[in-house]
Amino acid sequence: MVVIGIDPHKSSHTAVAVDQAGRKLACKTVRSDNDGLLRLRAWAARFGTELTWAVEDGRGVAGRLVRTLIGTGATVKWVPPKLMAACRTSARTRGKSDPIDALAVARAALREPDLPTAHLDQQALDLRLLTDRRENLVNRRTASINQLRWHLHDLDPALDQNHHDLTRPRALATLTSAITALDPGVRRDLTLDLLTEITTLGEQITQLEHQLTERVRPLAPKLLSITGVGAITAAKIIGETAGITRFRSPAAYAMHTGTAPIPVWSSNKPHYRLNRGGNRQLNTCIHRIAITQLAHHPPARHYRDTWTTNHPHATTKAALRALKRHLTNTIYQALKADLT
Repeated sequence: MVVIGIDPHKSSHTAVAVDQAGRKLACKTVRSDNDGLLRLRAWAARFGTELTWAVEDGRGVAGRLVRTLIGTGATVKWVPPKLMAACRTSARTRGKSDPIDALAVARAALREPDLPTAHLDQQALDLRLLTDRRENLVNRRTASINQLRWHLHDLDPALDQNHHDLTRPRALATLTSAITALDPGVRRDLTLDLLTEITTLGEQITQLEHQLTERVRPLAPKLLSITGVGAITAAKIIGETAGITRFRSPAAYAMHTGTAPIPVWSSNKPHYRLNRGGNRQLNTCIHRIAITQLAHHPPARHYRDTWTTNHPHATTKAALRALKRHLTNTIYQALKADLT
């Protein structure tokens, strides 16, 4: 078996082929356009048909490459950047370059044979694109609101103090009327421009949320039935998971989400620490669900209290991590049930 590791970039892709022992067989760099992908496939054909493609998980730059490879029937595995970096630092070759990174990607895939396999899921991709767009608009609106508050404080501090939530259309309309009544000036005009921008962004965000809700409801009724999971959170989970069938078990999914505990102990005193790896977008969703359930869902509080009783020396954060691990199992089962 031959593994081809790829270090993807915006304008080019570098591939390195290794054998089962991790020995480098060949290296190839191609452009990321259609001709480059054809040359890459022709180059890989020399190594036979039993090929596994390992691609560094680069958000945005590797999607087209992976879709093309899967479309030809290839087996593709995503390699997290942390795994690639660990393999690169443990190698005898010093330095950093595209061929070195591609070699590290291939060796990481050999070391971790249980990495999830990529597959085409257009619905999950559409949801991820929509949620990414919404998050981008929310960030832009937040930045505009921050600028607006500085202008309001300079114009009249009372204007800022009397409008705490500047995402509501009614508050924005009231504030626009108050600013329009002020004496003309550059700061006043800039403030009105920001108010118009915030209003437009809010309308776009609301429209995206309606689209996400319409798409998610028929796809994930079981997932939406979990306390703390709304349409936006469900869309984020589905989009970032990109197919629950990629994961062989709840434990594998927990490792992907970064909720699986990391053992850090010796002798006879088991101890676990925070897992800082995994998909942090999914981890954030599960964290929000856990916080919501602790506030509004008695079974979650009971689970935390029971776990704390059984682990008297554990911290409050450790109990929260245990709840997140439990919720990961629940989400995994819900996603599996929604497939039927």
